[in-house]
Amino acid sequence: MVTAFILITTERTRINEVAETLVEINGISEVYSVSGAYDLIAIVRVPTNDDLANLVTRKLRSLNAITRTETMLAFKAYSKHDLESMFSVGI
Repeated sequence: MVTAFILITTERTRINEVAETLVEINGISEVYSVSGAYDLIAIVRVPTNDDLANLVTRKLRSLNAITRTETMLAFKAYSKHDLESMFSVGI
């Protein structure tokens, strides 16, 4: 399973519209509106890198209101439980 985070900039007046469209795309599990340099972050979970490439280069590219993206691949997930056990000293 490939997990990626896609940072998205959109036309300012179409953020909600883009978010609602993105969440309906197969492979996108969550979409967050965020503060900062980007407008949205999409969490992608797909079986292969080819599926990710298709999602980014075909499906997202077809949304004209998206003006810029940056895709980040996840290497390893850390849960709160994992982090607590890493720093536990056995007390």
